[in-house]
Amino acid sequence: MNARLAKTDSIVAIYILIAFIMFIVPLPAVLLDVFMAFNIAIAFTILFVCMFSKEVLDLSYFPTILLFTTIFRIAMNVSSTRLILNTGTSGNVVKTFGQFVGGGDIIIGAIIFIILIMIQFLVINKGSERVAEVTARFTLDAMPGKQMAIDADLNTGAIDDAEAKARRDKIQQESSFFGSMDGAVKYVKGDAVAGLLLTVINLVGGLAMGMLRSGMDASTAINNYGLLTIGDGLVSQIPSLLISLSTGVLVTKGGKEADFGPVILKQLFGVPKVMYLVGATLAFLGVATELNTILFVGMGMLFVIGGRMIAGSLEISQIEQEVDMEEAAADEIRQPENVNSLLQVDPIELEFGYGIIPLADMNQGGDLLDRVVMIRRQIAQELGTVVPIIRLRDNIQLNPNQYIIKIKGIQVSEGEILFDHYMAMNPGYVEEEIAGIPTFEPSFNLPAIWITEGQRERAESLGYTVVDPPSIIATHLTEIIRQHIAELLTRQDVQNLVNNMKESNPSVVEELVPKLLGLGELQKVLQNLLKEGISIRDLLTIMETLADYASTTRDTDILTEYVRQSLKRAISTKYFPAHETTSVVTLDPKIEQEIMASVKQTESGAFLNLDPGRSRAIIDAVGRETQKLENLGKSPIIITSPIVRMYFRRLTEDYYRELVVVSYNEVESNVELQSVGMVTA
Repeated sequence: MNARLAKTDSIVAIYILIAFIMFIVPLPAVLLDVFMAFNIAIAFTILFVCMFSKEVLDLSYFPTILLFTTIFRIAMNVSSTRLILNTGTSGNVVKTFGQFVGGGDIIIGAIIFIILIMIQFLVINKGSERVAEVTARFTLDAMPGKQMAIDADLNTGAIDDAEAKARRDKIQQESSFFGSMDGAVKYVKGDAVAGLLLTVINLVGGLAMGMLRSGMDASTAINNYGLLTIGDGLVSQIPSLLISLSTGVLVTKGGKEADFGPVILKQLFGVPKVMYLVGATLAFLGVATELNTILFVGMGMLFVIGGRMIAGSLEISQIEQEVDMEEAAADEIRQPENVNSLLQVDPIELEFGYGIIPLADMNQGGDLLDRVVMIRRQIAQELGTVVPIIRLRDNIQLNPNQYIIKIKGIQVSEGEILFDHYMAMNPGYVEEEIAGIPTFEPSFNLPAIWITEGQRERAESLGYTVVDPPSIIATHLTEIIRQHIAELLTRQDVQNLVNNMKESNPSVVEELVPKLLGLGELQKVLQNLLKEGISIRDLLTIMETLADYASTTRDTDILTEYVRQSLKRAISTKYFPAHETTSVVTLDPKIEQEIMASVKQTESGAFLNLDPGRSRAIIDAVGRETQKLENLGKSPIIITSPIVRMYFRRLTEDYYRELVVVSYNEVESNVELQSVGMVTA
């Protein structure tokens, strides 16, 4: 394979090398004929490849091809000019083009050459240049929208990660291609100008050489060198015209059909009514005017007959299509149901009633899909884990404005919105009330009011927090994902994280997994961190800490505590703002001793064997003390000793979801704390 690639690279290099040799070394007429024939063959090859390519990226190197062929063609012009001026001849190809195409007459040849130049320069080049410029601009402008559409399809499950990556790569390649084509078309335009200038130089130089060096009179010199000059110009301009046409075909190609000839014919002559009208018009012109009656009436009849044949074929194809649809429907009914797809459970689902569909429909201006994409990015940056695909689907069994959120197929939360309304929430300091429909914000169950569009500006001026329905749903979905992100982290997700880490830090991965810890044990540690809202983005620190302590214990709870202590800077930043004194609650040392005395160790891990009455008393004491913090508008934070933290957290997590339990070893030394109470019972 490598040898074949090296051989093809050599062929391209030889092609360019020949061009530069022609600039410097005089070539014999026979060899120049070979290169001219090869140049014509290359031009036809490029034209037909452009015609039959399925899409523009099939010729992603077309700008480079334009550059190479332009250099080769100009080199041939220089070489043929040298040969004409030196010897008065230029080989069989140039002579034949000058005599045959021009009819042996220099005036006719010159006119044909000028016509070719005008067609290429004013029609094909001009149009191709404009189309390439506009296409490049619109392709670059459309890139963000295409990227968002890919992200939306990825979130709805229409495509997988591999397909999304392939589409993104294709968009990038298309933008690069059309950007390059915008500049490469200038090669073709410049080539036409250079061909015209070289022809003038050939003619003037030939006349000078014939009259001054060879002793010819003016008429003989013009006939001799003029025909050779016209022939040389035609030999170079016809391939140049073909490549210009190829450029126009490629940049104006609107479909992905390789054989677009039938498509063009179908689009032009595929409407029977048009064929009838054209036929009648031609027949009328043949009868009512002095035009050739036989020609125009005969051609009109051909159009009418063609229209009738097309109408018959359309009727037959429509009947065949209906039959095929009926057979396909019957086969669908007869075939056994594929129940395997029914066994799959989506990690996260957002189902909504038909009244919310406009919020998710991009064609109706809905941006819910874009917000879902932003949720996944936000969680990835905040917690360092990839959120699974969020499936969005409508459900006619729900109320029109109702939506539900499912985790692994089970409903965990729901909400209801009012379309074309806004939710206004009092942050606590607004005294003036506004009229509206009372409700509760679904994410945090805070009291709120539904207001209309006309009330929005007034509510914001009063100090209310006003949010639109898509933001309500997106915020609710984000909070649900945060609460369940630990159980959404699968072993495959952990394996992907490990693979990414292995690329940059292979040594720590090889030391830890699977020598010291299995993939499942690493998953448990990461889940423990995510369950309490601790980011696992700094995976290197986590894995290095585990590598330090996994040789002494494989208890994932204890390993989690070691990791938390290594992440104390992140934990302190999350819960304790800099340059502020944070109010906290401490835990009575007697309760800490009581908890540690009730810990029972088993092969499967440790658990609390605390008397139910004492557990209830501790829980009630926690509620009283944390209420003090909430009354101050502070987050409920309890500080404990390191050895007790995880057991105390396990005791309280089912009762106080928002409670933050931090050990002294997880607090930076520069953090200022103020105890406002102690949990004692």
